[in-house]
Amino acid sequence: MHITVLGAGVTGVTSAWFLRQAGHEVTVIDRQPAAGLETSFANGGQVSVSHAEPWANPSAPFKVLKWLAREDAPLLFRLRPDLNQWLWGLGFLRECTPARTRHNIRQMVNLGLYSRQVLQQLRAQTGIQYDQKTAGILHFYTSQAEFDAAQGPAQQMRELGCELDMKTPDECVAIEPALRDSRHRIVGGSMTPSDESGDARLFTRNLANLCEDAGVRFLYNTRIVGARATSQRLEALQLADIDGVVRDWRSDSYVMCLGSFSAQWTRLLGQTLRIYPAKGYSVTLPVTHPEASFQVSLTDDEHKLVFSRLGERLRIAGTAEFDGYNTELNLVRCQAIVKRVRELFPQMTDGEGAQFWTGLRPATPSNVPYIGRSKCSNVFLNTGHGTLGWTHGCGSAAALTDIVEGRQPEVDFAFTGMDRAPRRSAAVQPATVG
Repeated sequence: MHITVLGAGVTGVTSAWFLRQAGHEVTVIDRQPAAGLETSFANGGQVSVSHAEPWANPSAPFKVLKWLAREDAPLLFRLRPDLNQWLWGLGFLRECTPARTRHNIRQMVNLGLYSRQVLQQLRAQTGIQYDQKTAGILHFYTSQAEFDAAQGPAQQMRELGCELDMKTPDECVAIEPALRDSRHRIVGGSMTPSDESGDARLFTRNLANLCEDAGVRFLYNTRIVGARATSQRLEALQLADIDGVVRDWRSDSYVMCLGSFSAQWTRLLGQTLRIYPAKGYSVTLPVTHPEASFQVSLTDDEHKLVFSRLGERLRIAGTAEFDGYNTELNLVRCQAIVKRVRELFPQMTDGEGAQFWTGLRPATPSNVPYIGRSKCSNVFLNTGHGTLGWTHGCGSAAALTDIVEGRQPEVDFAFTGMDRAPRRSAAVQPATVG
């Protein structure tokens, strides 16, 4: 079967890999000149099963209101005359109940455990390199209230099979000595030794190369400018190349991996996906003081920042700004990240050489992605991963390949457009690659 994957970010390229390994003819279409140049370009770098508590939780409404007037807020809604934003916001509020939060944590932990297994097997199978580190992730808390609130979700994650151990401030510093100058700020932490980190862009680029070696075709510098569809089927796409020449493109099936833009295209196909862009920011710093620089991947839960060591680079990323499809870099938010880094690691950097980046992350109100069948019989969904596209990318692609081939995926997850009857638990069953 000829399958066209729309989008060459981490979810699109992993989808192409697993579909090709299953024997399908695969073409990937992307408007950029290479793979991994949008949301996957400079994200936080964490493969973090433990990052499973959704933004929408019982404490979120109060925090959002408190942060409305703060330009540097971790979660900032810029209210717009945009119906989609308001409908997304209402959906977000519906997900803030304790019951919905527990349900969504379960979805993300199950998918995360499965996806990490698939990534590890892919790495063993191919030898792919991407500045990966397998030293775990340390979550640290500088607010007692935040630390206390984390105990319930942490217990649920442990029950679901996520290895997560609570730590004292001294134990946090023992795990990551670079935190020693912030020992007085830390009230506690948690360690997930099986979590990982790595450069998502480098992974995506190198996997795209492996895909090409395996026979996958990439159409870069190519925009989707139109579609012809019936109520049941996508008949053709209209593609424009770099010179603006438009042509029809037909395929047996299509996989939607267009990130924040997926909602716009599926609406033309008669389906509403509640996806809204959450603008995230990152700062990449050179390692100038190795003895004061962190080695273990970290999460600052109070400020919603993640820290990853990518070779001789330090990547700090986080925050979410809901401001439509605006991709302008807000220096106030970038400088707030640098300020927090210098507070926590005063001897590590003076901020010189900082590279700022912003990208649109495809957020759903629940933080749970759409993976599965669309209302069009030949269109499949692999989108809406929010901040966890790198964490969930490999597992989402492997599960989607099962769905395309008419099999039930191995992971217990609420797949879109399917009646779920899971065969086995992802927490105990190893993933199948290829």
